[in-house]
Amino acid sequence: MSFVIGLILTIAGFFITIKSEAVFGFFGAIQFFEDKLATSGGSRLGYKLIGLLFIFIGVLTMTGLISGFMGFVLSPLLKYSNPK
Repeated sequence: MSFVIGLILTIAGFFITIKSEAVFGFFGAIQFFEDKLATSGGSRLGYKLIGLLFIFIGVLTMTGLISGFMGFVLSPLLKYSNPK
């Protein structure tokens, strides 16, 4: 089941990245991206970054590496919640 979810996330991220103009037309500008990514079309770049994040998470989910990666990323927070 995790393979199917990962495949769906990867395909969704691919289409968000490729069709960022259509996503921009549907959802509109995001002020955070316009302010922080001071380029012409910061929201379009932001949508592409979100698409790449979806692809990354989808591939990790498909390969079963998501739990190890999340454990690595959250380990500074989790080591204090489990005192020895």
